[in-house]
Amino acid sequence: MSVASMRRAARESVSGLPTAFWWLWASTLVNRLGAFVATFMTLYLTLDRGYSASFAGLVVALHGLGGVISSLVAGVMTDRLGRRPTLLAANVATALSVALLGFMEHPAAIAAVALLVGMASNASRPAVQAMMADIVRPEDRVRAFALNYWAINLGFAVSATVAGFIAEYSYLAGFLGEAALTLVCAVLVFLKLPESRPEKGAAGSAAGEPEIGLGTVLRDGRFMGVVGLSFLISLIFMQGSFGLPLAMGSAGFSSADYGLVAAVNGVMIVVLQIPVTRFIEHRDPQKLLVISALLAGYGFGLTAFGGSVGALALTVCVWTLAEIINSPTQMSLVVRLSPLHGRGRYQGMYTMSWAVASLVAPLLAGAVIDRHGAEWLWGTTAVLGTVAGLGYWMLMRSLAEGDPGTGTDAAAAAGPAAPKAVPLPTATEA
Repeated sequence: MSVASMRRAARESVSGLPTAFWWLWASTLVNRLGAFVATFMTLYLTLDRGYSASFAGLVVALHGLGGVISSLVAGVMTDRLGRRPTLLAANVATALSVALLGFMEHPAAIAAVALLVGMASNASRPAVQAMMADIVRPEDRVRAFALNYWAINLGFAVSATVAGFIAEYSYLAGFLGEAALTLVCAVLVFLKLPESRPEKGAAGSAAGEPEIGLGTVLRDGRFMGVVGLSFLISLIFMQGSFGLPLAMGSAGFSSADYGLVAAVNGVMIVVLQIPVTRFIEHRDPQKLLVISALLAGYGFGLTAFGGSVGALALTVCVWTLAEIINSPTQMSLVVRLSPLHGRGRYQGMYTMSWAVASLVAPLLAGAVIDRHGAEWLWGTTAVLGTVAGLGYWMLMRSLAEGDPGTGTDAAAAAGPAAPKAVPLPTATEA
């Protein structure tokens, strides 16, 4: 490919998206540049503080439990109060709780504050995803979600590498650094992001759309199928931030070694997310989701054979490709199945699948590694990937045979809701 062709492809990848999207994208990037707790919590507890793998699993699971609690609450807040207030509250709370966690000494205090960090840090996700669906045209959503995921991993690639070396000298500096950058993210949201929540009765609203509550989401069998499969995939991917560092630490690798291996994931996504998204954007989502599930499961399965930093980095390349394919494809499907005025609740339920996985994955990994060894954990991921691949095949087949959506895209085809300030709503169904 010539330089001119590469430039043209880059322009086409970023053109046509609204200004509000790019401010949201920038806030995501800043937030991820400070990611430290989720990445290095396991090594902090086992190597720096000397706790067991089981205790580390408990603390990380509590972090995940906080995410489970906040996913649904933040989803309701996103629909009722708006996207912007939810984002502001989540970022400020995250900054304060992360800073506090760095000063905790007693095991019970560490566990309790980790729960608060999980609640605060996960609360922004339904709002970000709902806002993105509000402001981006349906035909641009796969590209927009891919670009946002690209920002997440650009920040992760930088933070994982830098924070790995920071952790060699001071974990507290890492905690405080994340708190500072999360506050910067809050400032960006406050100064630059307008509210995007569609008002009922506004242009683009679905006529006669019924009131949406959490019960509506739970009764939506197609959507809950996506949630269930997302949980399985998340259970696999979460091993990159818990099972992998735990196994590497047990094998004698350092924090810097893990930081370098983990950075491969972020760097690879930064390099490949946009060109791969251009390649898959209009391809069969059923095949894409099945392939991504198998790559994820067997990519982690190959970790059992990684005896060096280089070999482990190669396994990361395999499951990273699964992430690159799965994330924008699945997020586009989630928005497609979500009604216009229930996006917050639907996104909250979807986010909860990742939060529950972050609760279960460390408990599973810690128990399996302590009792049977890391090889059993990696074999389990291969089985989960196979099950998820079969599930995606069956789900997408059923969607293809029926109505593939809820009418959201038809309503949204008139264009995204214009960003505007909206008054606080009256009490409605939770």
